[in-house]
Amino acid sequence: MKLLKFIFITLVLLSSFGCKKKEVPKSEFEKEVLNSVFVEIVDSIYMDRRMMLGPPPPLFNSKTNKVDTTGHAAELKKYLQYKDSIKNIKKRILLGVYDQVGKISSFETEMISKEVDLSNFAYDTLKEGEEFKFDLKSFKNNKKFRFENTSKYLHEKEWNLNDKSNSLIPVGTIFISRIQFDKTKKSGILSAGASCGGGKCGRGFLVLIENKAGKWKVNKIIHLWTS
Repeated sequence: MKLLKFIFITLVLLSSFGCKKKEVPKSEFEKEVLNSVFVEIVDSIYMDRRMMLGPPPPLFNSKTNKVDTTGHAAELKKYLQYKDSIKNIKKRILLGVYDQVGKISSFETEMISKEVDLSNFAYDTLKEGEEFKFDLKSFKNNKKFRFENTSKYLHEKEWNLNDKSNSLIPVGTIFISRIQFDKTKKSGILSAGASCGGGKCGRGFLVLIENKAGKWKVNKIIHLWTS
């Protein structure tokens, strides 16, 4: 009888342990959150090198010392048609992604502290150190974007923005930082940036994210800098 009672208590204890929900490791939690908001962030901030050059200006006639608008209307129309043609392309947009994800830089932290009180936000510890590699495999079937590591291509500073025909390099690049979470793990802060290449244009952002009804979403994006 005592043996049966012991077996019964043991089975009850084992079943109660089995019902406990497994905790997600801190590093994996951060990666999962980043994966869930990545595309939403990209869609809000990416820059397209094909669209960054402005309309052609009218020519200046040095002999008459006046602006010559002859043929400018036709050139302007051609430019607008080109922009419309880019928007109507059905092919997925090729973007380069810097896959090393590190902490927000000290420069950005200083800028961010002017917008948000960071005292309630902190990083989780990562077993693999301060940085981790962002895995793009999760987004290989995205319908709008085709993401590739920037390391596959010529460095973005060497891209020729005047070469509009080159479809073999990304239209722009994206980088993201690690996430600082608040104590409740319901809100987070990260930085993100976008470039169109050629060393001509870049923008940096503060991204505020929130867990709403079990789903992580972008709550607000604040433009921090332009270069």
